[in-house]
Amino acid sequence: MKNIEPIFKRIAIKVGSNVITQNDGSLHSGRILRIVEDLAILYKQGIEVILISSGAVAAGRNSVIPSKKTNIVAAKQIWAAIGQVKLMSSFQFLFGKYGIPAGQLLATKESFNDRRHYLNMKNCIAAMLENKVMPVLNENDSISINELMFTDNDELSGLITSLMDCTSLIILSNVDGVYNGVPGEEGTELIRIIDQDSEDMGKYITASKSGFGRGGMITKYSIARKISSQGIDVFIANGTRDSIIGDIVRGKDVPYTHFVGSRKKETSVKRWLSHSDTFAKGAVIVNSGAREALLGEKASSLLLIGITKVEGSFKCGDIVRIIDGDGNSIGLGKAQYDSKKAELHLGEKLGKPFIHYDYLVISDKNRPN
Repeated sequence: MKNIEPIFKRIAIKVGSNVITQNDGSLHSGRILRIVEDLAILYKQGIEVILISSGAVAAGRNSVIPSKKTNIVAAKQIWAAIGQVKLMSSFQFLFGKYGIPAGQLLATKESFNDRRHYLNMKNCIAAMLENKVMPVLNENDSISINELMFTDNDELSGLITSLMDCTSLIILSNVDGVYNGVPGEEGTELIRIIDQDSEDMGKYITASKSGFGRGGMITKYSIARKISSQGIDVFIANGTRDSIIGDIVRGKDVPYTHFVGSRKKETSVKRWLSHSDTFAKGAVIVNSGAREALLGEKASSLLLIGITKVEGSFKCGDIVRIIDGDGNSIGLGKAQYDSKKAELHLGEKLGKPFIHYDYLVISDKNRPN
């Protein structure tokens, strides 16, 4: 493999359930083998690869028929516990044939809540890569509960891509990418390039989901736009096509949608914050002056003097949302005061800002052009 682009120095690969499972839910061993072969070639070329794989629940579905007393949540937990063993066993065996040790990491949304836990995961994956171990990640479906679940592994792949400073993310689905209509219908075409100036393609995407996956193309599109805005190139492609990963890396003319990474790079802290909306413990309402300062072109911290109201209970170091007087979300950040102290000193000038700029992100829709 020659002339590999710099955007493929460290790649996160997300494989969907519908790529590696068959219609009856069993693992598609032939397809898994072909994906492993693709990744092994990249590995041998010195490219760092992080694999995020769905399929545990689907793989375990045929192993046990739950009793009538078992609710659907518990049934999925059982299937995930069984299926994850099958899935990881397949990856370990197949990567082992190429002399590549593979290690498993199971994550929950809470793993990304606390900055310390977040960095612990980063250090673990970094150590695996340094020691030539293939990281294989999945959500820990056996212990995740609905309110703490990822939308699907597309969301997890976005978090991992940001966490590990990957240069690109490849999301493998069972379609070729994002279309400007319903795939297969007359006049519908694959959208090959989406950049920061492209119109919102979400209006073209149907909300349907297929097979065993929890998410759909809307989720993939949303994650791809967010990750590419952080300066990372994202590709959505058809994982049922042989050698699709290698073809993308080699620059072959194969069908996929390329979300071009923004030239503006974000810090690792801001990337973490951009994925932390669901972890927010409370909110603050800001006045018009603070709103203008935060949305201006010049970097600005949020001061207590610009806050008019505190909502919810939070501690120093927690993530909080920033809302204007009309109820519009502006962004979020890491609080330097707890809710009680913030409320006590509303409208005052204190020594340090409520949220320092380095720990503050503005919502994408509010970002100045």
